[in-house]
Amino acid sequence: MTSLHPIILIGSAAIASATLTAVVRRASKRLDFVDRPGGHKGHVTPVALGGGLAVTGTVVAAMLVGVGVAWGLSESLADSLGVPPAFMKHLPGIRAKAPLAIAIAGAACTLCVVGLIDDKRPLPVWLRLGIQLVVAAFLVIGFDLRLLTLLPAWASIALTMLWILCLTNSMNFLDNMDGLSAGVAAIAGAIFAIAASMAGQLFVPSCCWILVGALVGFLPFNFHPATIYLGDAGSTVVGMLLAVFTILTTFASPAQGDQPIGVIAPLIVMAVPLYDTASVFLLRMRAGVPIWTGDRRHFSHRLVKRGMSVPKAVLVIWLATLVTAMPALLLPRADWLSAFVIFSQAILVVILVALLESSGNHEST
Repeated sequence: MTSLHPIILIGSAAIASATLTAVVRRASKRLDFVDRPGGHKGHVTPVALGGGLAVTGTVVAAMLVGVGVAWGLSESLADSLGVPPAFMKHLPGIRAKAPLAIAIAGAACTLCVVGLIDDKRPLPVWLRLGIQLVVAAFLVIGFDLRLLTLLPAWASIALTMLWILCLTNSMNFLDNMDGLSAGVAAIAGAIFAIAASMAGQLFVPSCCWILVGALVGFLPFNFHPATIYLGDAGSTVVGMLLAVFTILTTFASPAQGDQPIGVIAPLIVMAVPLYDTASVFLLRMRAGVPIWTGDRRHFSHRLVKRGMSVPKAVLVIWLATLVTAMPALLLPRADWLSAFVIFSQAILVVILVALLESSGNHEST
C-alpha cells in the first residue's frame, strides 16, 4: 500500500485536474476570459485563462477530502475497509494537521480569487503584495508555521513570511512560457514529497503528490502550444503551496536526528526559479524599468534568443531544475563537507546556465 500511495494520489489528482482543466478551458472561451496577444506576449492567438482554477480546485478539494476522511475513519471502519496499520498510525498526526490543512486551503482559495480578478483586470502591485502579505501572516503567525525556529521569534517569522512571498512571486514570474512554471513546480513538488517521505512524514508528501498530480494533469493543456494558461490565479497559488510545503518538510534523517544543514535544501531545489527572479530584477533595474513590469527578459526568453525553440528552452529549464534539486535529497545523510559540495554544485550549475544563456548576447536587454 505504501508504495502505491504516491501513484494513487498522483493518478487521481491528474485525472481530476485534467477533467477540470478541460471544463474551465471551454468555459473561459465561452466567457471570453482569455489572454490576448500583443506587447511582450509570445502567443499569436487568444489563449484561455483560468487554468489555475482547475489546479487550485483539485488540490483544495483533495486536501479537504483527506481531512474529512481522517476525521471520519474510525478503528472499526478502518478494519472493515482493510486500511493497513502503517497508515492508521499516522491518523492522529493527520487529524492534528486538519486546522492547518484547512488554513492552507483557505489561503490557496484567497490567492486564486485575487489572481482571477487580476487576470481579468490587472490590480495594482501594492494591492496584490498586500494581500499576499496578509495571507503569509495568517499562516505564519496564526498557525506558527516557521522556518529556522532556533532564531528569535521575530526573525523566524520575518524570514518565513519573506520566503512565502518570494516563492509566490518567483513561480508567478516563471510562468512566462508554455509549460514552464507548471513543469518546474511539479519537479520541485516531487523532490519535496520524496524528502518528506524519507523523513517518515505522511501529511506533507501526500499534499505534495496531490500538487504534482494536479500539475501533471494540467500540463498536456499547457505545454507548447498552450491552449490554457495558469494565470496569476494558478502560479501564485502554486508558489505559495511550494513555500508552505518546504516549511513543513523535515529535511532530516530519522536515524541521525536533526540536521541543521537541511535548511539549505529548499534553496537548492528552488535555485532555478530564484535565479530567474533575481536575474530579471537586475536586468529591469539596469534598464530603468519597474521590476514588476512584464517583458521578455526572463531566463526562458533569453534561451529562445540564443536560437532554441520554445519547447526546447522549457525542457532545458526543467532539466536544470532537476539537476540542482535531486542532490538535495542527500542532505539528511550528508556531513558538512558533503553539504558544501551539494550546495556548490547547485551554484555552479546556475552559473554555468547563466554563462551559456548569455554567451554571445550583445543585444540590448
